[in-house]
Parts: sequence; C-alpha cells; structure tokens
Amino acid sequence: MDYSRLVDVLVVVLLALATVLSLTGPTSPLAPILSPLSYEEPTISISDENGTELATVDVRVADTDRERYIGLSRTESLSDGEGMLFVHAESGTYPYVMRNMAFPIDIVFIDTNGTITTIHHAELPADPSDPQQQYWGEGQYVLEVPFGWTNETGIETGDHVSIPESVRP
Repeated sequence: MDYSRLVDVLVVVLLALATVLSLTGPTSPLAPILSPLSYEEPTISISDENGTELATVDVRVADTDRERYIGLSRTESLSDGEGMLFVHAESGTYPYVMRNMAFPIDIVFIDTNGTITTIHHAELPADPSDPQQQYWGEGQYVLEVPFGWTNETGIETGDHVSIPESVRP
C-alpha cells in the first residue's frame, strides 16, 4: 500500500472515530436516547369505592417522553403485583400500543383524582414491532399490569388508585 493510500484510510478511520465519540459522549445529542433509564419505584394501592384495598402494585414510574415511549418493551415479563405507571403532564385522551412487547398486559387508565376510567385486556399483536391495535383511554395516568390481573383482583372502572405525591406532575 502506498503512503497516500495509507493516509486516506487513516483519515477515514479518525473521522469515523470522532463521529462515534461525538454521538455517544455525555454532551451528545443522542445522550438522552443512549443513557440508561432510571425509574422511581413506589408502591401504589388500589381500593374499591368503599375504601377496601383490593391490591398493591410495585411500579416503575415512566414520566418522561422517552420512558413513556419505551414503556415495557425492554421488559421480559411482569409478576403479579408488578407494573409500570405512566404519568402525563395533564389529563387527556391517550392511545397506548403494544410496541415490541413480549407478553400481554392489562392497560388501566386513571384520571387526575385516581379514579379508574377504562381497563383494556391487551393481547400481543401479530407483529410486535408494528402494532396496529391502539388502546384509547381518558386520564392522566396509565397503569400496565400482567394480563388478567385486574380480573383476578376484582379491580374495575370506578375503583381508586393511590397516586403518590412524589410522582404527580
């Protein structure tokens, strides 16, 4: 290999290395995407309209756009009593999908005061990387728990979820 060819190859390698370092360093525009997720992990309780506790759930709180987008897609399974609580800045009508999910779930929409407004029993889509089914609901919070868990615990619309002050927007 001649000297000028070696210099060309070296320049390309150095440019590629500089690009990788600039895209993966702590000041990179991709840092929020590449950095590990960090969740608050409180326990919430669910009670019926008489105040009788029906169940508790240890949740990971998804309260950023990135955490809400990723959701449970990086989770292999949930045990009974485990879930994810999605927190939106305000109450609204939101669609949820089963993007890259490995297991079916119950999707529970909760209004600002903690009242359950909608429960969906969401099966896995035929193609998890391209979910077609959207599960719509009204609320500020969305709780995802194992499939059928709401039936097993007797949880239904109108019941109340205790939303910890630390996760309220």
